Amino acid sequence: MKEFALIFRLKDIGDFKPSPEQMQQRMNWLAGIAAQDKLVDKGNTLLPAPGSAKTVKPNNVVTDGPYTEIKEFISGYIVIKAESIDEAVAIAKENPIFEQVGGSIEVREILKRD
Repeated sequence: MKEFALIFRLKDIGDFKPSPEQMQQRMNWLAGIAAQDKLVDKGNTLLPAPGSAKTVKPNNVVTDGPYTEIKEFISGYIVIKAESIDEAVAIAKENPIFEQVGGSIEVREILKRD
């Protein structure tokens, strides 16, 4: 099996704080992936708050987070295993993010370096 990163993006920073019901839906989705033995890393949430991120650029230039440079922000990620990118996309499609806040999920295959 291959590994894929599912990268969660939100359009509005106001959508970052989900309700308890929304959190439960997400946990149920993750539990379903784990039950299939396809959850490699439950990932983490990436804070969108000012001061929680820096961008390092060439010539030692450091700026505050990516917030002024992107229209969407990355809110978190998980790593799953699947036979193909199509299977990984099918898993991503079941995420409640689409019903809750209209976010998006980027699915990217991970290149394993042994």
